[in-house]
Amino acid sequence: MKIITITTDFGLQDGYVASMKGVIASIAPDAKTVDITHLIPPQDLREAAYVLKSTVPYFPRGTVHLVVVDPGVGSERRAIAVATRDAFFVAPDNGVLGYVLEQAGKFEAVHLNNPHYWLDEVSHTFHGRDIFAPVAAHLANGIPLRDLGDPITDIVMLRWPRPKESASGCIEGEIVHVDRFGNLVSNIPSEMIERGSWVVKAGKVTVGGIEGSYSAVRRGEPVALIGSHGFVEVAVREGSAAEMLNLKAGGRIAVCPAG
Repeated sequence: MKIITITTDFGLQDGYVASMKGVIASIAPDAKTVDITHLIPPQDLREAAYVLKSTVPYFPRGTVHLVVVDPGVGSERRAIAVATRDAFFVAPDNGVLGYVLEQAGKFEAVHLNNPHYWLDEVSHTFHGRDIFAPVAAHLANGIPLRDLGDPITDIVMLRWPRPKESASGCIEGEIVHVDRFGNLVSNIPSEMIERGSWVVKAGKVTVGGIEGSYSAVRRGEPVALIGSHGFVEVAVREGSAAEMLNLKAGGRIAVCPAG
């Protein structure tokens, strides 16, 4: 059974996601659809890119990942499909696939300019239903990537922000994601701090050393730890670090030598 995941900023109030799933079911009735999320903040490409980076590795080889976060719908931005060694992606060419493709390495991409694999009528405002969903379904049915359009090599790529080491020995990074609990996830990987004793600073606040779990501190206190995806994060036990520290995506986090 082929799997098609769906990631959008459509929310849960309207019928947009349901119409995409209806198109998929009509073309690839045996495919299983999995909702990654439909609560990406509107037009937030970096948030969508992060969510893909953190979830795609856990799906079986050959999964088709359909991504519709598309502030440029109706413009001249291209619609694309991409194949890596392990997966397929269908999305607008606006950088949203950048993090996951950088992680994957080698890939092939095509411009989705073959209307044979679209719906018969295409609106200017809902390419998710009329172009991306049918293409994802055709991929799940085994249609070769090359049949969907012309090969391209110049797709737009958001780049994963890299932490830097300062002259004082601090590893300076940034918040790349705030989850629904208010935890501040940074771009500093655990490998950069495997040795030594460290102190974490979030914005202007010194949080303390890196602990093993949220329960290392008392209720309402901030704590720094290595999160489930292998990056330094700052949390508040049974609270929100984003609210307590008044920080959001793009804010600064630094890990500095203790003492």
